[in-house]
Amino acid sequence: MNAPLRRLALAVMVLFGLLLLNVNYLQVVRANSLRNDPTNPRVIFEEYSRQRGPILVGGRPVANSVATKDRLKYKRVYPLGPLYAPATGFYSLIYGASGIESAENSILAGTDDSLFVRRVIDQLTGEQVRGGSVQLTLNARAQKAAYDGLHGRRGAVVAIDPSTGAILALVTSPSYDPTLLASHDTQAVSKAYQQLNKDPNKPMLNRALRQTYAPGSTFKLVTAAAALESGRFQRDTPVFNGPKLDLPQTTVSLPNFDNRPCNLFGKTATLEDALRRSCNAAFGKVGLDLGAVALRRQAEKFGMNAVVDTPIPSVRSRFPANLDQPQTAQSAIGQFDVRATPLQMAMVVAAIANRGVLMKPFLVQEVRGPDLSVLSRTRPRELSTAISPRTADTLGQMMVTVVEKGTGTNAQISGIQVAGKTGTAQQGGNRKPHAWFVSFAPVNDPKVAVAVVLEDGGGAAEVSGNKLAAPIAKAVMLAVLGR
Repeated sequence: MNAPLRRLALAVMVLFGLLLLNVNYLQVVRANSLRNDPTNPRVIFEEYSRQRGPILVGGRPVANSVATKDRLKYKRVYPLGPLYAPATGFYSLIYGASGIESAENSILAGTDDSLFVRRVIDQLTGEQVRGGSVQLTLNARAQKAAYDGLHGRRGAVVAIDPSTGAILALVTSPSYDPTLLASHDTQAVSKAYQQLNKDPNKPMLNRALRQTYAPGSTFKLVTAAAALESGRFQRDTPVFNGPKLDLPQTTVSLPNFDNRPCNLFGKTATLEDALRRSCNAAFGKVGLDLGAVALRRQAEKFGMNAVVDTPIPSVRSRFPANLDQPQTAQSAIGQFDVRATPLQMAMVVAAIANRGVLMKPFLVQEVRGPDLSVLSRTRPRELSTAISPRTADTLGQMMVTVVEKGTGTNAQISGIQVAGKTGTAQQGGNRKPHAWFVSFAPVNDPKVAVAVVLEDGGGAAEVSGNKLAAPIAKAVMLAVLGR
């Protein structure tokens, strides 16, 4: 054999060896990831040949599969599409899955290891293989109250059971109908997806979990918690009472929202006065007294700077590091580079309501097989002890004064004591501030903690957390409490 033929034979052998390595790599190393990849066309066609399990709220399907007459045997439908889209996500032939459709795909598709015995039995008996069901923690009345309250305005609402971490409402607005992306008409799906993606209002963005905002004055709860935990402050400790705080190392000042002293009727103001009237100057000074490290440490005890898996993962809420003094003062009132998801601020309030214990938020209540046997139930789990019970009780009572005679009076509920905090978060340029409200109720036996944010003040001429966000929080609390 001459040299050219030997080289050709050697090249063929090398290529053949590489082909064998690739086949083994795909079949052994990547087999599991390919099998569970929701964008793998083979997986998708196989999944469409069986009935995908439902996603349930209160025992009723908010996503289920119906039989078709085309080559794909089942089609996904969402009876109350936009209302539950932030939780369900979508299940698409060409765009894969999102939300719970993605996070619980193996259960819904019937491919999960926990369903192996069921699949074998179905195959032996000739029964059709079906997917399992996923029961969500959402409260249908609270979900609708939140959705109706936002009324198409850009924003989000999250409600949590403080004692367990169960998510009772998860709403973002504007929303979209996942059924549009579940069609078997790929051209129609592609057109719908492109339209949703180009919409400047971003209807597919899960604002509750995947968008961060400056929390504004709602973050004063974290600063107040750090102050009380330090042992240097009590609710009646005098704080700075000036109309504005001149920041060190700069010519910038931090004014109160009305440019007036915190206590209008005396020479001194207390920490409770500062929270009740939401005084920027006072809390800026408290932040300076505590220092950036103490504020960051307290923020992280409430869950900031970490991802929360519900199992839909959140983005990280952020309290920045290496702050100078002016930045520390601004961060103490939820400005500068402090950013929080609505879920995060609901977690802050839930921890206060739960006497300082922060429970891990979760969206899946239980998972059942196609034969309705329970495969798993979520057990409540503690994330951290954010603050002491004493601090939580004190801070909760301070929040009551906000609602009863402070900046949050629109959250009052007859016969029920409500704890709350308003917030407006300034933005750059000519944009209007975000409007916030966070709360929990009843104070003596908390059943629900709520966070509401309206982007750019919901387009209102006058932006006020009390005017815009508090009524939504009130409606959600009433829904949970059955009022």
